[in-house]
Parts: sequence; C-alpha cells; structure tokens
Amino acid sequence: MRAVTGWTRSYLMSDHPELGRAGNVCPFTSMGARLDTLRFGISNATSKDTQSIHTQLLELFEQFDEIPHPRKAETYRAILIGFPNCNEPEGLAALAKAQKSLRLLSFRRARMIGLFHPEADEPGLWNPAFRPLRSPLPVIALRSLVVEDAAFVMRHPLLAPAYLLNFPLAGPRQLAERILLRS
Repeated sequence: MRAVTGWTRSYLMSDHPELGRAGNVCPFTSMGARLDTLRFGISNATSKDTQSIHTQLLELFEQFDEIPHPRKAETYRAILIGFPNCNEPEGLAALAKAQKSLRLLSFRRARMIGLFHPEADEPGLWNPAFRPLRSPLPVIALRSLVVEDAAFVMRHPLLAPAYLLNFPLAGPRQLAERILLRS
C-alpha cells in the first residue's frame, strides 16, 4: 500500500520536466487528497485470477459511487488499486484484458479506467516521448471522466458515443479542437 500511496504523492501529484505542460502529472489527485476523495487498495490477485480481477474491478465502480465528496467536486474522486502479484508479463496481460473489457462501461458511467505499470509504453498526450503511465508496480486507477478526456477518445474512437452522451455540448467542441490540433 505504501508503494501505491507514495507513488501517487511523489509522481502523480508532482510536476515532471518531461510532461510537456505545466502542472502535476495528474491534475486531479492533489485536490482529491485535500478533499479526502482518493481511495487506495491492494489486490492479491495473480495472473491466474482473471475472473477475480474482473470482479474486483467491477466492484470499484460501486465503491467509487460511494466516495463522499463536496458538492460540485465529484471530479476529484479516484480509486487506485495496486496489483503487486501481477508484475510479470502474464499478470500485466490479465490486468490489461480486464481494463480493456471495462473501458466502454467506464465511459458510459462517466469514469476513466487506466492501467499503470513499470513497462507502460503509452505515449504522453503533450510529449509523445514521455511515458506517463509508468508506476513501480501494476496499478489500476478509476477516476471521473472529464470533458478534457477528448484526447483519450481520439486514441480510442469507439468510445466517442459514450463520451458524447456524457458531454453532449462541450464534447463535440473538445473533439473538434483535438482534430484541429492533429492537422
């Protein structure tokens, strides 16, 4: 647990010179910590526990909804679960499969679900050479979907309908801006 909370404080809640923009790696976790809307956990699941991993991640959605928060501050809720027994290729594959299987559900429920791990190779949004999803051990994070997540929708276009259902007015504008930035 210390590894997950320490990484959250020292990495997600901090600036990084390679990020490509000013501010913390995750712009929401510092405020979430101040509001006490961050939750942490550890799972003992292994790569052989694929059904258990999936079930545990489904339970996160229910736990997420129960996090008390000040009015208009739901954006700052997050749950981070470490999976120390899934640090080998098979374990990472099991976590990635579970995370991907829940991606559409998470968007429909106005949530983002992400997988962090030591070998994460996903490029940064503002600096493609930066690897923002690297962590000392595998971590699955669930947080609120925000309109600025249009950048992630551009990487996974099948999520666009669910994103636009959540942000019918601002979402199309955000996607259009992202398309213009690409050209």
